[in-house]
This record gives sequence, C-alpha cells and structure tokens, in this order.
Amino acid sequence: MYTLGEAQLGDLELLTSGVFAPLRGFMDAADVATVDVRGTLADGTPWPVPVILDVPADAIPPDADHLVLQDQEGSPLAVLAITERLTRPAPDDPAAGPSAAGPSAAGSSAAGSSAAGSSAAGSSGGSEVVRLAGPVTALREPEHGPFRQLRRRPEQVRAELSAAAGSPGTGGNVLAYATRRPLNKRHIGQLRHFAGQLNARLLVLPLITGPADVVTRPEALVRAVLAARQHLPAGTLVIPVPLASRYAEPDQKTADLRAVAVAAAAYGATHLLADSPGAAGSPGGKNGPLDLPGVPIGVISAGEWAYDPRSEVWRPLALIEPGAEQGELTDSELGALLDSGAEIPAWFAPPSVARELRRARPPRAERGLAIFFTGLSGSGKSTVARGLAEALVERGDRTVSLLDGDQVRHLLSAGLTFSRADRDLNIARIGYVAAEVARHGGIAICAPIAPYAQARATAREMVTEVGDFLLIWISTPVDVCAARDRKGLYAKARAGLIKGFTGVSDPYEEPRDADLVLDTSAMTRQQAVDAVLKLLTTGGWLADASDEPADPNGTAGTRTSGSMLRLGPAVRRL
Repeated sequence: MYTLGEAQLGDLELLTSGVFAPLRGFMDAADVATVDVRGTLADGTPWPVPVILDVPADAIPPDADHLVLQDQEGSPLAVLAITERLTRPAPDDPAAGPSAAGPSAAGSSAAGSSAAGSSAAGSSGGSEVVRLAGPVTALREPEHGPFRQLRRRPEQVRAELSAAAGSPGTGGNVLAYATRRPLNKRHIGQLRHFAGQLNARLLVLPLITGPADVVTRPEALVRAVLAARQHLPAGTLVIPVPLASRYAEPDQKTADLRAVAVAAAAYGATHLLADSPGAAGSPGGKNGPLDLPGVPIGVISAGEWAYDPRSEVWRPLALIEPGAEQGELTDSELGALLDSGAEIPAWFAPPSVARELRRARPPRAERGLAIFFTGLSGSGKSTVARGLAEALVERGDRTVSLLDGDQVRHLLSAGLTFSRADRDLNIARIGYVAAEVARHGGIAICAPIAPYAQARATAREMVTEVGDFLLIWISTPVDVCAARDRKGLYAKARAGLIKGFTGVSDPYEEPRDADLVLDTSAMTRQQAVDAVLKLLTTGGWLADASDEPADPNGTAGTRTSGSMLRLGPAVRRL
C-alpha cells in the first residue's frame, strides 16, 4: 500500500471521477513526452498536461505489478496496475532537471508515505523516486476534503447544465471560472459582464488542493465563494475541484491554465475566464480569446479592470478616465487589514465576503499562535519560555499552553531515542499539539532543542495552516551553555561518554528564518521576556497595555539593548 499526499489524492479523484477523461490512469513516459512536445497523448488524442505519480524508490517492491493507493486515514481508494516504472532523481536533486507539469513532485512525494508510515523524503533519502504508470481502478468513493456534498461528479453537473440549456430563454453556453482566492467585487463584475456577453450560465470552481490565497484553508475558500454567489446571476453553480497547481518549466501559469481548462470542460463548460492579465497567449493584457493550443474549450482573458470611484463600479480600465482609476488591494494589503482588524473597504468586497474573510483570518490579537523557542541545552530557552508564559497568564487576555518540561517528556517524548528520526518525530509531535492549540485561538509556547532545520520547518508548516508561528532562537554560545550545566552532560559528551549530544557530537543547525534572536549570556531573563513581549505587541498578537512593562513594585521594566537581540526576517503571515 502507498499513502498518497494531498496533490496525489487530488489527481486520483480527478482520474476516478472522470474529470481527467479520457485518461484512465497515470501517464507513461511516451504520453508525457508527446504532451510536452505536441499537446497530445502518444495516440494523437489532444491532451494538454501530464498526469504523473512519483513515489519513493523504496515504497514499492521492484517486482510488484499492482499498488493499492490509500488516503491519509489508511482507507484504500484505488488499485494501480503498474505498466511502467522509471527511476528518477528526487525533485530536489539538481540531476532531476525540469519536472513535468504535474502536481509538485516534491510536495506530493514528501506528503506520501509507504505502508510503514515513512515519508518519501525520509524513506528514499531524498535520492530517488520511481515514476509509476498504469490504469487505476477505484475501490471506493473518496471521503477526504471539505464540502464533500458539493463535489459532484462531472456527469451529474453536465446533466444539470444540459437540462437548463433546454429551458426557454437560456443559451447553451457555460462560462467557468476557477480560483484559489476569495471572490471580490472585481471578480463579481467580470463574471457578470462576460456571462451576459455570452448569454452563459456561470460555473465557479474553487480549487481546493493546496493552500488558498489570503485565507489559507480550502474550506475557508469555499465559504468565501459561496458568500459571493448571492451577487452572481441566478443559477450559478459552485463545484469545488481538488486540482493541484501544476509545477512546470518554463511557465507554471500556462500549465495551471491548461489543467483548469480540462477540468472546466469535464464539468460542461464551453468557455473559461482567465483571471490574470498577461497570461500566456493573452493579447497584451486586453480582454479576448487566448491562444492555448490543445485545450478543449475557449479561454477568454478578462483583461485589465479597475475600480471607477466616480461611477462606484468595477469596469475595464480602458473605460475609466486616465488617472481616476483605483486598483484592487494586493494580497499583502488585504492581509494587513485583516491582521489589524480594520474594516474591508466596501468598494473591494461585499459585506458577505468580508465577513468570511474576517472569519477565516481573524485579527492577530484573536488568532492562534505558536511561539517556538529553539537552542542548545542550557541556552536558557526553557527559562525564557516559562517567564513568557507567566507574563501572558498575568495579562489574562490570551489562553496560554506551555509545551515544555516533564509533561512533554512523559507524554510526547516518552519512548523516543536520540536518533535523527526520533528527534524529528518529537518535534512533529510538539508541532501537532501546538497547531491544535493555535487552531482554537490559543498561544502555544514550545521550548525543545529542535536542532534540525527541516523538523522546525515541518512544525512551522503544521501551525501556519491554522494560525501564526514565531521562531525564537536562543543563541547563547555553547561554552556558556556548558558552564551552566549542573548535570555535567556537556563534560560527559566531550569525554565521549554520551553519544549524539547536540552541540558536541551532533550538529545544531542554526536557524536562518528566526523571527527573533536572543543571547541570554548578555541579558537577564526579564530582558529576554520583555523582548518577546515587544515582538508580540508590535506584531499585533497582544494589545499594547503600556509603553514599558512594569515590575510588581510599579517600576518600569528594563530596556533591552539592541546588541543583545536581533529581529529576524519579516514575520510569516497566516
């Protein structure tokens, strides 16, 4: 058995549901080559994008001719009859070269695992993957993913659209629009405009495999699209589609557009509206048909639109007096408004959509957060973490969970060794618990050594799906840490009595992505805690209760010298 990653699960559902018809399975090398060169399968059937399956080299025995494909819960979904296998360098290996325009090979392989539960990267050592080809036979309907009741089979949607096309006063055209971002008033205006021009029914396809823009989670994207539907023509259908981005050289945008056109055609669309000006084949950013050979339906560029403040409507830029136009908010500008709790301008999004945006991305002061301290043993990370937890509890405006000390050692780390795999598993466990705290709006404070960058990145990824993540590196020098060591562990490690000791016989990979760096050899515990509180306040996660923290006697807190700390790169957004 092989556990599919998110992108692979999406492709499997598209194959078994008929969205990728006439494909019956994952493509072989001959089909991939002809698609890349001519936009057809090897037999001449028009087809615009490769659909491939890469698995770790050790995930399948070399003599196996079938592979059961299962979801993340271990439920078998389909059987792959293997007709071809090709060993390839892993996607992050320079020898791999440009990848075919399937889902991110790195993302899908790393997310998948063998029946034993090892990740692709871990089980194959990052050196090789095997590309499998062959037809797939469905064993059961997939159950993963949000809004399952909306994820209808293509033949059902085509039948409904066909029946509506025969009604008086309706045409046979269907205009599709696929999106990874919530719809704003520009999108709504464009969809109404082009649907009217074509006398077409609208089909909106939220793409729910992979992160959504601005709101991150696919279920939040679907909710936002449904909130916008009331402002679209009656009869607009919303069908979530598990289509992953297609990572291809040299033009990912074109690969994505080709894949979207295939999905839209499968659901009965006659036309596809392309959102981005300047897409491949676009006539200089103007609206009109795009030249994309091999796609099954007509693709229309929406062209450049802007908001006209004088008429209070969105319209093509060419129809607005030069200099009077107002562009839409960028993702970063919209994110900043949501992070601060500011109102979303009425000219940008209708109230129903703005409510869903605020629901999906609440202000930072209400949003879940993981504060992840990392550093050598004896660096002071646990001391600062405990001090921070106490300071936050005293404030009383946020719920705080401290993931450190005996509870973590007995409940999360019990039974683990100091091997690289077990250390990574320990950080994954802590990251999982921190993500659950953040999911419910709390603050999780973690203080493991976490010596490996990849394990820290995994924890960050888990948390940022549901909240925010701050990495704080306690950079106290190793000699200072050893001098503080009351148990003599550093001395034993240096004498060779303890193997695999971080900072002595095992490496500590210094973070390059820390949001704050503190050296406790040059600052007091309170100064370190104050520095973290300042980061939380300036970042918006805490209200600014006072200009300076006060001690219990009412005197001002001690300012932290800039030489004692360093601010890291820009804080990651939700």
